Amino acid sequence: MRVEDNIKKIAADLLAYYDVHARKLPWRAPPGANAADPYRIWLSEVMLQQTTVAAVGPYFAKFTKRWPDVAALAAEEDAEVMAAWAGLGYYARARNLLACARAVADAHGGTFPDTEEGLRALPGVGAYTAAAVAAIAFGRRAVVVDANVERVVARLFAIATPLPAARPEIRSATDVITPDLRAGDFAQAMMDLGATICTARNPACGICPLRDDCAAVLTADPAAFPIKAAKKAKPHRLGHGWWIERPDGHVWLVRRPDKGMLGGMRALPSSEWNDAPDGTPPLVARWRRVAEPVAHVFTHFSLALTVHHAHVGQDVTPPGDGEWWPVAEIGRAGLPTLFARAAEAAMKEGKKDARL
Repeated sequence: MRVEDNIKKIAADLLAYYDVHARKLPWRAPPGANAADPYRIWLSEVMLQQTTVAAVGPYFAKFTKRWPDVAALAAEEDAEVMAAWAGLGYYARARNLLACARAVADAHGGTFPDTEEGLRALPGVGAYTAAAVAAIAFGRRAVVVDANVERVVARLFAIATPLPAARPEIRSATDVITPDLRAGDFAQAMMDLGATICTARNPACGICPLRDDCAAVLTADPAAFPIKAAKKAKPHRLGHGWWIERPDGHVWLVRRPDKGMLGGMRALPSSEWNDAPDGTPPLVARWRRVAEPVAHVFTHFSLALTVHHAHVGQDVTPPGDGEWWPVAEIGRAGLPTLFARAAEAAMKEGKKDARL
């Protein structure tokens, strides 16, 4: 078989499999039909970055019910969107989401550009998202490479270059096998294949529709691809957080700076996060330290946050900008996971104090 014939066979075999086995997802159109609403495709792709389909599902439903189109999202206040995003992680995505929605609403009349180049020009839209929306929503031929596609292609071609250096080679190989027609379905079929069959561990090669075309199957260990460079140990940082509560059952929350970790999110007052953070409280009070620090792992470092709590007088106002939030409604504050755990730890410690 000629190389070009084999390339065409890969796309044909995968699309035939996808026509029967495509996952049913709330943002996805049936095989053979372009998605009717680019907003839903764009929103899902932003949410799915470094996040599982299972985790995204409830957030996608909540967002599309509350903000059914890009104009509605663009008109919302930052704080409301950030609070709705809380728990999904990678909060820069939420800030980029708003910036992009407002650009589409203001500069494009609420209509997404229908080309990869036009989408790429929007704020917060990277090469992957632009390609995915162009292919899936508009049927444009675009090379779509997410983590699942990266793994599938590395195995199909047994690419021996370790990641991340292999990425240009993987993209080039993906370009070669991407068909001119049904590029959106092909991209989603590759994603499905990586998520359900060509998984990171224990790939189900026996039922893979591309088994006959896969170079990695001929090796002793298909799961060894893609080859990954040795990981560097994540640095570990320390920090302090303060729970300040009034007699009327309100806690002092601040908003983190727009730029930086957890930017724009409501949070407890906290120190810098480094090797030796300043543990000086924001005000004089009778502080009690929670027994165990709250552990959290970010993309590039791990953190141990020591939580302190204190009760203050009704007339006390901590320094800086903030707001008093009802403790009974802390779940509605939209705290990111780190500070939600810190709040839980502080409230448990407060209950212990009440029993003493």
